[in-house]
Amino acid sequence: MESANRVILVTGGCGFIGSNYVRHLLAASPDTRVVVLDKLTYAGHRPNLDKEEKGGRCEVVVGDIADAKLVESLLEKHQPGSIINFAAESHVDRSIDEPAPFLHTNVTGTFTLLEAARKHMAATKEKASGTFRFIHLSTDEVHGSLEPSDPPFSERSTFAPNSPYAASKAAADHLCRAYFRTYGLPTVVLRPSNNFGPYQFPEKLIPLAILRALAGERIPVYGDGKQVRDWLYVEDTALAVEAARLKGGLGEPYQVGADAEKDNRTVLLAICQILDRMRPRPNGKPHADLMETVTDRPGHDRRYATDASKFRKHTGWAAKTSFEAGLEKTVRWYLENPGWCEAVRAKGYTGERLGLTRR
Repeated sequence: MESANRVILVTGGCGFIGSNYVRHLLAASPDTRVVVLDKLTYAGHRPNLDKEEKGGRCEVVVGDIADAKLVESLLEKHQPGSIINFAAESHVDRSIDEPAPFLHTNVTGTFTLLEAARKHMAATKEKASGTFRFIHLSTDEVHGSLEPSDPPFSERSTFAPNSPYAASKAAADHLCRAYFRTYGLPTVVLRPSNNFGPYQFPEKLIPLAILRALAGERIPVYGDGKQVRDWLYVEDTALAVEAARLKGGLGEPYQVGADAEKDNRTVLLAICQILDRMRPRPNGKPHADLMETVTDRPGHDRRYATDASKFRKHTGWAAKTSFEAGLEKTVRWYLENPGWCEAVRAKGYTGERLGLTRR
C-alpha cells in the first residue's frame, strides 16, 4: 500500500489534456506517483506518456472508468490522495453521429468513479487526511450558447446543453454536485473553455486545420465561421487543475478561461499565416486558399465566453499564455512532431464526415 499523499489517480491520462497534466504534475512534484486509467480509445494515445512510464513514476492501466471492479481495485491497491477525471468522449460531431458512447463514459463512467470514491472514503475515513479531492473536468458547453451581447458564462449560468456531448457532461456535473451534497464527497468541478496545444487529437479545429494544411488538403470552415470560443492554452489548464486540487473549495464548480474570445475564421486565418511563415507551400500560394466552407453542423453553439473571476479569487490561478503565443507554440509542435501526427491520423478521423477530399 502506498502513501495516499504521493499517489494521484488520473483517468483519461493518455488523452490530450490528461497527458499534459500528467507531465506537468510529475515535473512539479518529484515525490508524486501517477496511476493513469485510460480506455485507449482513438483519442487516448499511450505514447503520449512514453517518457513518463519509462521514468518509473507513471503507471498506465488500460481499462474503462465504468468498470466498477477495476476502479475499486485501483483505489484499494494505490490508496490515491486524489482522483482527477479527464476521461470523456468529447467530440461534438461524434456525439451527433453516435450518442451512446458519450452516455456510457461521461455519465455512467463518472457515476462509477464517484461511487467507488464514496465507498473508498467511507472505508478509510479514520485515516483520511482531509486533503482528498475528486476533480472533475467538465466544459463550458453545458451552458449552451451565448448571444453576442450576452455576458460570459459564470458558475450561476443556467444549464442549456445543445448536443448529446454537452448534455452528457451536464449530467456528470449534476452527479458531482449530488455526491458532495448528499455524501460529503470532496468534489471540485472545472469547466474550462476551448483548449488547444500540443498532443491534441486532430478532430478538433486547430490541429485538424494544421495537419490538413500541411497535407495540402482543404481546411473546413463550418457555415460562416463566426462561431466564437474562448481559447485556453492546455498548459494553463494543467496549472488550473493543480490549483483546484490544492486550493479549490469543496463542492465548488469553477469556470476556467483566458478571456481570449476568437471566432473560428479568425483562428484559421491565424494558423494559415503562421504556416505561411514557418512552412510555405511549394506552389507559393497562401495556406488560406485551402479554406473552404462546409455545411454547419446541427446544434452548433454560436458563442462561448467564460468568466473565471471566481476561480482566480479562490486559487490565485491566472492564464499565463496568450492566444497568439500559444498558437505559435502549437503550430511549431505539430511541425516538429510528424511521427506523432502520422500515428494519430492513422486512428481514423481527419474530417471524413465533412465530405472533404485531398487536393
